[in-house]
Amino acid sequence: MKKTSTRLADGRELIYYDVSDDTVRDATDRRPLDVTVTTSEIRRDPLLGDSVAVASHRQGRTYHPPADECPLCPSEGERLSEIPDSSYDVVVFENRFPSLAGDSGRCEVVCFTSDHDASFADLSEQQARLVLEAWTDRTSELSHLPAVEQVFCFENRGAEIGVTLQHPHGQIYAYPFTTPRTALMLRQVAAHKEATGGENLFDAVLERELRQERVVLEGEHWAAFVPYAAHWPYEVHLYPKRRVPDLLALDEAARTEFPQVYLELLRRFDRIFGTGEPPTPYIAAWHQAPFGTLEEFDGVTRDDFALHLELFTIRRTSGKLKFLAGSESGMNVFINDVPPERAAERLREVASS
Repeated sequence: MKKTSTRLADGRELIYYDVSDDTVRDATDRRPLDVTVTTSEIRRDPLLGDSVAVASHRQGRTYHPPADECPLCPSEGERLSEIPDSSYDVVVFENRFPSLAGDSGRCEVVCFTSDHDASFADLSEQQARLVLEAWTDRTSELSHLPAVEQVFCFENRGAEIGVTLQHPHGQIYAYPFTTPRTALMLRQVAAHKEATGGENLFDAVLERELRQERVVLEGEHWAAFVPYAAHWPYEVHLYPKRRVPDLLALDEAARTEFPQVYLELLRRFDRIFGTGEPPTPYIAAWHQAPFGTLEEFDGVTRDDFALHLELFTIRRTSGKLKFLAGSESGMNVFINDVPPERAAERLREVASS
């Protein structure tokens, strides 16, 4: 992998990740852009104890542009985009309309391919591996920023999810705090560790799930399963079999196998609802250990956390979505219409021929 860092016209950082070591990236951003001004602010909810990012400048972000004006496609002639070069393998750049900025963290965009009409599932194993390396590199770089405590790599896919740019891409949020969902996990890990005399909760969950009928895919180094208490109609958790706290700690064997397993999983998601259906909308979310202190989680260290990816769709059946209504949005109590065992069975049924 070759990494080339440059700057856009307004000063934001852009990084090319290339498969070939001899690729030259010297194109400049020719757009007349003013320096980006953001108004991101973190406010803490005194009742719930969580944080909200207030970012009014995002109201002006690009919204469903036509394909020939996509800001994530390579620049071509006089059509200038966020990527100055005429082609790329993988690109990461600072978001022009970030939810988090400055002392409030950082937001980046990850473009998986220059092909506007592709999806992550269309990538080759080599391309998917390059994306993994980009996620890993950004996790490392962002973790060293003074304001950053947790790095979150994720992909929103599909209009139903709220995606405003159709080009295949994901995002990276670098938070200045430990996110509420991660904090819940760490509290459960701490409680389980104390109750069992030191057993790791993630290890116990993975061991239990691998004995159940909810396993979807299993390789030598990775395992994918529908969790016992899945919140979403179709939800799969992907774990490395050797517990590591973050992407940085994956060994070469796990990195090599990841593209095979993950691409197969995404392709099965696209076949859940049969042929003729629009591509399955989904969220793919990497959960990594925070880089800050874990003193508030009694006896828990970063090594107690288990890196894993959670993949889920809001579509519950053909043409119907799972909405977060009163119980989910008002009380955070999910009601799942699809039994996890049936979801796993369906995902096994649609295996590649």
